Amino acid sequence: MKRIFKIFIDFDGTITTKDVGDAIFKKFGEPNSVKRIINDLLSDKISAKESWLQLCNSVKQISSNELNNFIDTLEIDPTFHQFYNFCEQNNFDYYILSDGFDYYIERLLKNDGIEHIKYYANHLTITEDNKLVPSFPYQDEELLTSANCKRNHIINHSSDDDFTIYIGDGNSDKETAQFCDFIFAKDDLLKFCERERISYFPYKDFNDVRLRIEKLIAKRNLKKRHQAELKRREVYMQG
Repeated sequence: MKRIFKIFIDFDGTITTKDVGDAIFKKFGEPNSVKRIINDLLSDKISAKESWLQLCNSVKQISSNELNNFIDTLEIDPTFHQFYNFCEQNNFDYYILSDGFDYYIERLLKNDGIEHIKYYANHLTITEDNKLVPSFPYQDEELLTSANCKRNHIINHSSDDDFTIYIGDGNSDKETAQFCDFIFAKDDLLKFCERERISYFPYKDFNDVRLRIEKLIAKRNLKKRHQAELKRREVYMQG
């Protein structure tokens, strides 16, 4: 039986060289408010959804031109292109799961000529009076660390027969990554996996990820992560 790999990829700080959401609000938001909100999120005092609502409120006014011009200064990791080609050549199903916003994801992917990638994210609009208004089409009140419930996307796009891979770096990936068989982690996600004794592969860029996945493909006896199977099964049973 042919192995099927499903790959789920965080966006901010993973596909991009910087955390785009953080960069936007640090640039245009009220500095003291932004710092407090981010600290409250990372210390679990507020949910991801609440943090986005507060961060958008911290930006008093912003035009689409201002926001677009700033987004255009930010970059996608150059090694992602090779990884994208690798996924296409191997006919892998791969998805971007972001707790950031579609507004900048679409623009950055389009700037890089790879805008047809399937993604799930929160929604952001700029009103006529230059206010940022977020909305959360994929929220799940059970999971507070991501306003876009990444776990549900993984469950909806995989089955017991699939080998699932998660690639991430931050706070919104902590709960989600645990539902996948193979975790690629750096930065805050790596620290979390270390602390919770969750098996993972460290990586610096997508070249590291690609090389490791090539080894997984070639491995004769590939085993799923037992704890991930249990977590997925628990959600399947609830459904």
